[in-house]
Amino acid sequence: MTVSETQRTIDAVWRIESPKVIARLARLVRDVGLAEELAQDAFVAALEQWPESGVPVNPGAWLMSTAKHRAIDVLRRNERRDRKYAEVARDLDTSADDPSELDFDDEIGDDMLRLVFTACHPVLSREARVALTLRLLGGLTTAEIARAYLVPEATVAQRIVRAKRTIARKQVPYEIPQGPELATRLTSVLEVIYLIFNEGYAATAGDDWVRPDLCEDALRLGRVLAGLMPKESEVHGLIALMEIQASRLAARVGPEGEAVLLLDQDRRRWDHLLIRRGLVALDRAERLGGQAGPYVLQASIAACHARARTAEETDWTRIAALYWALGQVAPSPIVEVNRAVALGKAVGPAVGLELIDQLRSAAVLDGYHPLHSVRGDLLAQLGRDAEARQEFETAAGLTDNESERALLRRRAAELAGP
Repeated sequence: MTVSETQRTIDAVWRIESPKVIARLARLVRDVGLAEELAQDAFVAALEQWPESGVPVNPGAWLMSTAKHRAIDVLRRNERRDRKYAEVARDLDTSADDPSELDFDDEIGDDMLRLVFTACHPVLSREARVALTLRLLGGLTTAEIARAYLVPEATVAQRIVRAKRTIARKQVPYEIPQGPELATRLTSVLEVIYLIFNEGYAATAGDDWVRPDLCEDALRLGRVLAGLMPKESEVHGLIALMEIQASRLAARVGPEGEAVLLLDQDRRRWDHLLIRRGLVALDRAERLGGQAGPYVLQASIAACHARARTAEETDWTRIAALYWALGQVAPSPIVEVNRAVALGKAVGPAVGLELIDQLRSAAVLDGYHPLHSVRGDLLAQLGRDAEARQEFETAAGLTDNESERALLRRRAAELAGP
Protein backbone atom coordinates (compact mmCIF):
# COMPACT_ATOMS: atom_id res chain seq x y z
CA MET A 1 0.00 0.00 0.00
CA THR A 2 1.44 3.38 -1.03
CA VAL A 3 1.77 6.33 1.34
CA SER A 4 -1.16 8.12 -0.32
CA GLU A 5 -3.32 4.98 -0.10
CA THR A 6 -2.41 4.62 3.57
CA GLN A 7 -3.32 8.28 4.14
CA ARG A 8 -6.73 7.78 2.52
CA THR A 9 -7.28 4.66 4.59
CA ILE A 10 -6.39 6.49 7.80
CA ASP A 11 -8.78 9.32 6.93
CA ALA A 12 -11.57 6.82 6.28
CA VAL A 13 -10.84 4.97 9.51
CA TRP A 14 -10.98 8.25 11.42
CA ARG A 15 -14.40 9.11 10.00
CA ILE A 16 -15.76 5.71 10.92
CA GLU A 17 -14.01 4.99 14.21
CA SER A 18 -13.47 8.38 15.86
CA PRO A 19 -17.06 8.69 17.19
CA LYS A 20 -16.68 5.28 18.88
CA VAL A 21 -13.27 6.14 20.30
CA ILE A 22 -14.41 9.53 21.59
CA ALA A 23 -17.60 8.01 23.02
CA ARG A 24 -15.70 5.33 24.94
CA LEU A 25 -13.08 7.78 26.19
CA ALA A 26 -15.72 10.31 27.28
CA ARG A 27 -17.28 7.69 29.52
CA LEU A 28 -13.90 6.78 30.98
CA VAL A 29 -12.50 10.29 31.58
CA ARG A 30 -15.86 12.09 32.07
CA ASP A 31 -14.78 14.97 29.84
CA VAL A 32 -15.83 15.34 26.18
CA GLY A 33 -13.10 17.88 25.40
CA LEU A 34 -10.34 15.70 26.85
CA ALA A 35 -11.77 12.65 25.12
CA GLU A 36 -11.54 14.36 21.74
CA GLU A 37 -7.95 15.48 22.41
CA LEU A 38 -6.92 11.95 23.35
CA ALA A 39 -8.57 10.54 20.24
CA GLN A 40 -6.78 13.10 18.07
CA ASP A 41 -3.47 12.18 19.72
CA ALA A 42 -4.10 8.56 18.76
CA PHE A 43 -4.93 9.66 15.20
CA VAL A 44 -1.62 11.56 15.00
CA ALA A 45 0.18 8.44 16.20
CA ALA A 46 -1.55 6.47 13.43
CA LEU A 47 -0.41 9.03 10.87
CA GLU A 48 3.15 8.58 12.10
CA GLN A 49 3.23 4.79 12.46
CA TRP A 50 0.83 3.19 9.98
CA PRO A 51 2.63 4.30 6.79
CA GLU A 52 5.59 2.18 7.97
CA SER A 53 3.95 -0.58 10.01
CA GLY A 54 0.82 -0.92 7.91
CA VAL A 55 -2.82 -0.52 8.88
CA PRO A 56 -3.65 -2.90 11.76
CA VAL A 57 -6.27 -5.61 11.36
CA ASN A 58 -8.52 -3.86 13.89
CA PRO A 59 -7.77 -0.14 13.41
CA GLY A 60 -10.52 1.00 15.78
CA ALA A 61 -9.14 -1.13 18.59
CA TRP A 62 -5.62 0.17 17.86
CA LEU A 63 -6.80 3.77 18.12
CA MET A 64 -8.71 3.01 21.32
CA SER A 65 -5.77 1.25 22.94
CA THR A 66 -3.38 4.06 21.99
CA ALA A 67 -5.79 6.70 23.27
CA LYS A 68 -6.28 4.84 26.55
CA HIS A 69 -2.52 4.69 27.15
CA ARG A 70 -2.34 8.45 26.59
CA ALA A 71 -5.28 8.91 28.93
CA ILE A 72 -3.45 7.03 31.64
CA ASP A 73 -0.43 9.31 31.20
CA VAL A 74 -2.55 12.47 31.35
CA LEU A 75 -4.57 11.34 34.35
CA ARG A 76 -1.48 10.25 36.26
CA ARG A 77 0.06 13.69 35.72
CA ASN A 78 -3.05 15.18 37.26
CA GLU A 79 -3.23 12.64 40.07
CA ARG A 80 -2.16 14.99 42.80
CA ARG A 81 -4.68 17.61 41.72
CA ASP A 82 -7.65 15.33 41.41
CA ARG A 83 -8.08 11.98 43.15
CA LYS A 84 -11.05 11.17 40.96
CA TYR A 85 -8.83 11.14 37.89
CA ALA A 86 -6.39 8.88 39.69
CA GLU A 87 -9.17 6.37 40.32
CA VAL A 88 -10.20 6.50 36.69
CA ALA A 89 -6.57 6.01 35.63
CA ARG A 90 -6.30 2.89 37.80
CA ASP A 91 -9.51 1.56 36.25
CA LEU A 92 -8.10 2.18 32.79
CA ASP A 93 -4.80 0.54 33.68
CA THR A 94 -6.52 -2.71 34.61
CA SER A 95 -8.21 -3.09 31.22
CA ALA A 96 -6.80 -4.90 28.19
CA ASP A 97 -3.74 -3.19 26.69
CA ASP A 98 -3.35 -5.50 23.70
CA PRO A 99 -5.47 -4.19 20.80
CA SER A 100 -6.07 -7.76 19.65
CA GLU A 101 -7.68 -8.53 23.02
CA LEU A 102 -9.80 -5.39 23.12
CA ASP A 103 -13.49 -5.99 22.37
CA PHE A 104 -13.97 -2.57 20.83
CA ASP A 105 -17.69 -3.02 20.14
CA ASP A 106 -18.52 -4.24 23.64
CA GLU A 107 -21.16 -1.86 25.05
CA ILE A 108 -20.09 0.78 22.54
CA GLY A 109 -23.74 1.41 21.71
CA ASP A 110 -24.45 2.96 25.10
CA ASP A 111 -21.29 5.06 24.90
CA MET A 112 -22.23 6.33 21.44
CA LEU A 113 -25.74 7.15 22.61
CA ARG A 114 -24.35 9.11 25.56
CA LEU A 115 -22.14 11.08 23.19
CA VAL A 116 -25.09 11.83 20.86
CA PHE A 117 -27.19 13.22 23.68
CA THR A 118 -24.25 15.21 25.07
CA ALA A 119 -23.33 16.82 21.73
CA CYS A 120 -26.99 17.69 21.05
CA HIS A 121 -27.85 18.93 24.54
CA PRO A 122 -30.41 21.78 24.47
CA VAL A 123 -28.19 23.87 26.75
CA LEU A 124 -26.10 24.57 23.62
CA SER A 125 -27.16 26.91 20.83
CA ARG A 126 -28.44 25.33 17.64
CA GLU A 127 -25.27 26.32 15.76
CA ALA A 128 -23.07 24.89 18.51
CA ARG A 129 -24.98 21.61 18.55
CA VAL A 130 -24.57 21.22 14.80
CA ALA A 131 -20.85 22.02 14.87
CA LEU A 132 -20.11 19.77 17.85
CA THR A 133 -22.13 16.89 16.41
CA LEU A 134 -20.33 17.07 13.06
CA ARG A 135 -17.02 17.26 14.88
CA LEU A 136 -17.49 14.46 17.42
CA LEU A 137 -19.91 12.15 15.61
CA GLY A 138 -19.37 13.03 11.96
CA GLY A 139 -15.58 12.98 12.16
CA LEU A 140 -15.33 16.27 10.25
CA THR A 141 -12.48 18.69 10.80
CA THR A 142 -13.12 22.30 11.76
CA ALA A 143 -12.14 23.36 8.25
CA GLU A 144 -14.61 20.92 6.67
CA ILE A 145 -17.46 22.18 8.85
CA ALA A 146 -16.57 25.77 8.02
CA ARG A 147 -16.59 25.01 4.28
CA ALA A 148 -19.89 23.21 4.56
CA TYR A 149 -21.59 26.15 6.24
CA LEU A 150 -19.68 28.90 4.42
CA VAL A 151 -18.47 30.53 7.62
CA PRO A 152 -14.91 31.35 8.75
CA GLU A 153 -13.00 28.45 10.27
CA ALA A 154 -12.34 30.58 13.35
CA THR A 155 -16.10 30.92 13.88
CA VAL A 156 -16.61 27.16 13.85
CA ALA A 157 -13.61 26.62 16.13
CA GLN A 158 -15.01 29.17 18.56
CA ARG A 159 -18.43 27.49 18.56
CA ILE A 160 -16.88 24.12 19.33
CA VAL A 161 -14.68 25.49 22.11
CA ARG A 162 -17.59 27.35 23.68
CA ALA A 163 -19.79 24.27 23.41
CA LYS A 164 -17.26 22.16 25.32
CA ARG A 165 -16.88 24.87 27.95
CA THR A 166 -20.64 25.15 28.32
CA ILE A 167 -20.96 21.38 28.76
CA ALA A 168 -18.31 21.51 31.49
CA ARG A 169 -19.65 24.67 33.16
CA LYS A 170 -23.24 23.47 33.17
CA GLN A 171 -22.06 20.04 34.31
CA VAL A 172 -24.04 18.32 31.58
CA PRO A 173 -24.15 14.67 32.61
CA TYR A 174 -22.63 12.22 30.17
CA GLU A 175 -25.60 9.90 30.24
CA ILE A 176 -28.64 8.65 28.37
CA PRO A 177 -31.71 10.54 29.64
CA GLN A 178 -34.53 8.49 31.07
CA GLY A 179 -38.31 8.78 31.31
CA PRO A 180 -40.03 11.92 30.00
CA GLU A 181 -36.71 13.69 29.53
CA LEU A 182 -35.72 11.18 26.83
CA ALA A 183 -38.46 12.34 24.46
CA THR A 184 -37.54 16.00 24.95
CA ARG A 185 -33.85 15.40 24.42
CA LEU A 186 -34.43 13.08 21.47
CA THR A 187 -36.27 15.92 19.75
CA SER A 188 -33.09 18.00 19.97
CA VAL A 189 -30.98 15.15 18.58
CA LEU A 190 -33.29 14.59 15.61
CA GLU A 191 -33.46 18.32 14.94
CA VAL A 192 -29.66 18.59 14.76
CA ILE A 193 -29.34 15.66 12.36
CA TYR A 194 -32.10 17.02 10.12
CA LEU A 195 -30.58 20.51 10.18
CA ILE A 196 -27.35 19.02 8.86
CA PHE A 197 -29.24 17.12 6.17
CA ASN A 198 -31.28 20.15 5.11
CA GLU A 199 -28.21 22.30 4.67
CA GLY A 200 -26.97 19.71 2.20
CA TYR A 201 -30.35 19.22 0.51
CA ALA A 202 -31.17 22.92 0.05
CA ALA A 203 -28.16 25.08 0.87
CA THR A 204 -29.08 28.36 2.50
CA ALA A 205 -26.18 30.26 0.95
CA GLY A 206 -23.39 30.03 -1.61
CA ASP A 207 -23.32 28.98 -5.24
CA ASP A 208 -24.38 25.34 -4.92
CA TRP A 209 -28.02 24.28 -4.73
CA VAL A 210 -27.14 20.99 -3.01
CA ARG A 211 -24.21 19.66 -0.95
CA PRO A 212 -24.40 15.85 -1.06
CA ASP A 213 -21.56 15.37 1.43
CA LEU A 214 -23.59 16.97 4.21
CA CYS A 215 -26.58 14.81 3.33
CA GLU A 216 -24.36 11.74 3.55
CA ASP A 217 -23.03 12.85 6.95
CA ALA A 218 -26.56 13.32 8.27
CA LEU A 219 -27.68 9.97 6.89
CA ARG A 220 -24.73 8.23 8.51
CA LEU A 221 -25.55 9.86 11.86
CA GLY A 222 -29.21 8.96 11.49
CA ARG A 223 -28.45 5.34 10.67
CA VAL A 224 -26.19 5.10 13.72
CA LEU A 225 -28.96 6.54 15.89
CA ALA A 226 -31.51 4.12 14.41
CA GLY A 227 -29.22 1.24 15.32
CA LEU A 228 -28.90 2.57 18.86
CA MET A 229 -32.61 3.30 19.34
CA PRO A 230 -34.44 0.71 17.21
CA LYS A 231 -37.78 1.10 19.01
CA GLU A 232 -38.17 4.86 18.48
CA SER A 233 -40.56 5.44 15.58
CA GLU A 234 -39.47 9.04 15.04
CA VAL A 235 -35.86 7.95 14.54
CA HIS A 236 -36.96 5.60 11.74
CA GLY A 237 -39.26 8.35 10.45
CA LEU A 238 -36.29 10.70 10.13
CA ILE A 239 -34.25 8.02 8.38
CA ALA A 240 -37.13 7.42 5.95
CA LEU A 241 -37.48 11.14 5.27
CA MET A 242 -33.76 11.63 4.60
CA GLU A 243 -33.42 8.48 2.46
CA ILE A 244 -36.33 9.49 0.22
CA GLN A 245 -35.24 13.10 -0.08
CA ALA A 246 -31.64 12.08 -0.74
CA SER A 247 -32.90 9.93 -3.63
CA ARG A 248 -33.66 13.15 -5.53
CA LEU A 249 -30.27 14.83 -5.14
CA ALA A 250 -29.00 14.05 -8.64
CA ALA A 251 -32.25 15.30 -10.21
CA ARG A 252 -32.27 18.54 -8.20
CA VAL A 253 -29.46 19.94 -10.34
CA GLY A 254 -29.56 20.43 -14.11
CA PRO A 255 -26.75 20.00 -16.68
CA GLU A 256 -25.36 23.47 -16.00
CA GLY A 257 -25.67 23.20 -12.22
CA GLU A 258 -28.98 25.03 -12.19
CA ALA A 259 -31.64 24.30 -9.56
CA VAL A 260 -34.51 22.04 -10.65
CA LEU A 261 -37.77 22.03 -8.70
CA LEU A 262 -39.43 18.78 -7.59
CA LEU A 263 -42.24 18.73 -10.14
CA ASP A 264 -39.81 19.51 -12.99
CA GLN A 265 -37.33 16.77 -12.13
CA ASP A 266 -36.50 13.81 -14.35
CA ARG A 267 -37.70 11.00 -12.10
CA ARG A 268 -35.53 8.52 -13.96
CA ARG A 269 -32.59 10.17 -12.19
CA TRP A 270 -34.01 9.43 -8.75
CA ASP A 271 -32.09 6.80 -6.76
CA HIS A 272 -34.63 4.01 -6.40
CA LEU A 273 -32.45 2.06 -3.98
CA LEU A 274 -32.64 4.98 -1.54
CA ILE A 275 -36.40 5.20 -2.14
CA ARG A 276 -36.81 1.52 -1.26
CA ARG A 277 -34.70 1.94 1.84
CA GLY A 278 -36.75 4.96 2.84
CA LEU A 279 -40.04 3.13 2.36
CA VAL A 280 -38.76 0.22 4.45
CA ALA A 281 -37.78 2.64 7.24
CA LEU A 282 -41.21 4.29 7.03
CA ASP A 283 -42.92 0.92 7.27
CA ARG A 284 -40.80 0.09 10.31
CA ALA A 285 -41.78 3.39 11.95
CA GLU A 286 -45.46 2.83 11.29
CA ARG A 287 -45.36 -0.74 12.61
CA LEU A 288 -44.00 0.54 15.94
CA GLY A 289 -47.44 2.11 16.45
CA GLY A 290 -48.54 5.14 18.41
CA GLN A 291 -49.39 8.59 17.11
CA ALA A 292 -47.38 9.57 14.08
CA GLY A 293 -44.82 12.23 14.96
CA PRO A 294 -43.54 15.05 12.74
CA TYR A 295 -40.78 13.03 11.06
CA VAL A 296 -43.03 10.08 10.31
CA LEU A 297 -45.60 12.46 8.81
CA GLN A 298 -42.98 14.27 6.72
CA ALA A 299 -41.64 10.92 5.54
CA SER A 300 -45.19 9.93 4.55
CA ILE A 301 -45.42 13.11 2.47
CA ALA A 302 -42.07 12.36 0.82
CA ALA A 303 -43.31 8.82 0.12
CA CYS A 304 -46.31 10.21 -1.78
CA HIS A 305 -43.92 11.95 -4.17
CA ALA A 306 -41.63 8.91 -4.37
CA ARG A 307 -44.49 6.57 -5.31
CA ALA A 308 -45.77 8.82 -8.10
CA ARG A 309 -44.28 7.76 -11.43
CA THR A 310 -44.99 11.22 -12.85
CA ALA A 311 -45.69 14.61 -11.31
CA GLU A 312 -49.28 14.38 -12.55
CA GLU A 313 -49.87 11.15 -10.60
CA THR A 314 -49.00 12.78 -7.26
CA ASP A 315 -51.67 12.25 -4.60
CA TRP A 316 -52.05 15.89 -3.58
CA THR A 317 -55.21 15.25 -1.59
CA ARG A 318 -53.34 12.87 0.72
CA ILE A 319 -50.39 15.26 0.91
CA ALA A 320 -52.69 18.12 1.96
CA ALA A 321 -54.23 15.89 4.64
CA LEU A 322 -50.78 14.89 5.89
CA TYR A 323 -49.72 18.53 6.12
CA TRP A 324 -52.87 19.24 8.13
CA ALA A 325 -51.95 16.38 10.50
CA LEU A 326 -48.39 17.71 10.70
CA GLY A 327 -49.74 21.12 11.64
CA GLN A 328 -51.61 19.51 14.55
CA VAL A 329 -48.55 17.82 16.08
CA ALA A 330 -45.95 20.43 15.10
CA PRO A 331 -47.70 23.76 14.41
CA SER A 332 -45.63 26.03 12.20
CA PRO A 333 -46.35 28.72 9.60
CA ILE A 334 -43.83 26.99 7.35
CA VAL A 335 -45.95 23.83 7.46
CA GLU A 336 -48.92 25.99 6.44
CA VAL A 337 -46.99 27.33 3.44
CA ASN A 338 -46.44 23.76 2.28
CA ARG A 339 -50.09 22.91 2.94
CA ALA A 340 -51.05 25.85 0.73
CA VAL A 341 -49.03 24.33 -2.10
CA ALA A 342 -50.79 20.99 -1.65
CA LEU A 343 -54.22 22.62 -1.46
CA GLY A 344 -53.45 24.58 -4.60
CA LYS A 345 -52.79 21.31 -6.43
CA ALA A 346 -55.56 19.26 -4.82
CA VAL A 347 -58.40 21.80 -4.76
CA GLY A 348 -57.30 24.77 -6.83
CA PRO A 349 -54.81 27.68 -6.77
CA ALA A 350 -57.41 30.09 -5.35
CA VAL A 351 -57.73 27.97 -2.20
CA GLY A 352 -53.98 27.80 -1.77
CA LEU A 353 -53.64 31.54 -2.35
CA GLU A 354 -56.25 32.26 0.33
CA LEU A 355 -54.16 30.41 2.93
CA ILE A 356 -50.95 32.09 1.77
CA ASP A 357 -52.54 35.53 2.03
CA GLN A 358 -53.66 34.75 5.57
CA LEU A 359 -50.08 33.93 6.48
CA ARG A 360 -48.81 37.04 4.72
CA SER A 361 -51.27 39.31 6.54
CA ALA A 362 -50.21 37.83 9.88
CA ALA A 363 -46.63 38.94 9.09
CA VAL A 364 -45.24 35.84 10.80
CA LEU A 365 -43.03 34.99 7.82
CA ASP A 366 -41.63 38.37 6.87
CA GLY A 367 -38.40 37.77 4.98
CA TYR A 368 -39.18 34.09 4.32
CA HIS A 369 -38.56 33.83 0.59
CA PRO A 370 -40.51 30.57 -0.03
CA LEU A 371 -43.70 32.38 1.00
CA HIS A 372 -43.22 34.75 -1.93
CA SER A 373 -42.19 32.06 -4.39
CA VAL A 374 -45.23 29.93 -3.49
CA ARG A 375 -47.50 32.94 -3.79
CA GLY A 376 -45.92 33.71 -7.16
CA ASP A 377 -46.59 30.18 -8.36
CA LEU A 378 -50.23 30.28 -7.26
CA LEU A 379 -50.76 33.69 -8.88
CA ALA A 380 -49.22 32.41 -12.13
CA GLN A 381 -51.63 29.47 -12.12
CA LEU A 382 -54.47 32.00 -11.81
CA GLY A 383 -53.14 33.99 -14.76
CA ARG A 384 -52.14 36.99 -12.64
CA ASP A 385 -48.71 37.18 -14.27
CA ALA A 386 -47.69 40.71 -13.27
CA GLU A 387 -48.30 40.02 -9.58
CA ALA A 388 -46.61 36.63 -9.85
CA ARG A 389 -43.55 38.18 -11.47
CA GLN A 390 -43.23 40.64 -8.59
CA GLU A 391 -43.42 37.83 -6.03
CA PHE A 392 -40.67 35.87 -7.78
CA GLU A 393 -38.47 38.96 -7.89
CA THR A 394 -39.10 39.61 -4.21
CA ALA A 395 -38.22 36.01 -3.36
CA ALA A 396 -35.03 36.24 -5.44
CA GLY A 397 -33.97 39.28 -3.45
CA LEU A 398 -34.44 37.46 -0.15
CA THR A 399 -32.53 34.22 -0.78
CA ASP A 400 -28.78 33.93 -0.17
CA ASN A 401 -28.34 30.96 -2.50
CA GLU A 402 -27.12 31.90 -5.96
CA SER A 403 -28.64 28.90 -7.75
CA GLU A 404 -32.03 29.49 -6.20
CA ARG A 405 -31.83 33.20 -6.97
CA ALA A 406 -31.15 32.43 -10.63
CA LEU A 407 -34.11 30.03 -10.71
CA LEU A 408 -36.49 32.62 -9.24
CA ARG A 409 -35.31 35.33 -11.61
CA ARG A 410 -35.75 32.94 -14.53
CA ARG A 411 -39.32 32.25 -13.45
CA ALA A 412 -39.97 35.99 -13.17
CA ALA A 413 -38.54 36.56 -16.66
CA GLU A 414 -40.79 33.86 -18.13
CA LEU A 415 -43.79 35.90 -17.01
CA ALA A 416 -42.60 39.15 -18.56
CA GLY A 417 -44.80 40.59 -21.25
CA PRO A 418 -43.84 40.61 -24.98
